[in-house]
Amino acid sequence: MTLANDATDTLPDRQPSVRAVAMPSDTNPTGDIFGGWLMSQMDLAAGTAAARRAKGRTATVFVDSMSFLRPVHVGDEVSFFTEIIHVGRTSLRIHVQAWRQTRFEETSDKVTEGIFTFVALDDGGRPRPLDPDPEDALSEA
Repeated sequence: MTLANDATDTLPDRQPSVRAVAMPSDTNPTGDIFGGWLMSQMDLAAGTAAARRAKGRTATVFVDSMSFLRPVHVGDEVSFFTEIIHVGRTSLRIHVQAWRQTRFEETSDKVTEGIFTFVALDDGGRPRPLDPDPEDALSEA
């Protein structure tokens, strides 16, 4: 999957996995929201999608292709959208987009996106196989 070079994509037509308001404690010295805060929120959103698909515990093992497009400011509402783009034997790759909206406007801008890889874990913290997706079985029939 290739990530966009700008913030002109269309807002996803689905509910976000996570929605958060950027607060003053999340800023860097110039007053913009830390990229690390955005990344942690993206990891939470991707982790939610991974755990649902894995039907259990997962862990982030790799973050790839982060692209910071626009700043986020204090008070912005940020919505994080996820899409599972690959399911392997024990791992999942999840594309995450973050979109900001100010409190006073209806328009949204994509501010960052990235691809997160998770591995499904058993009770001992070791990789475990993922159950086949029922939708995959239907499409093969």
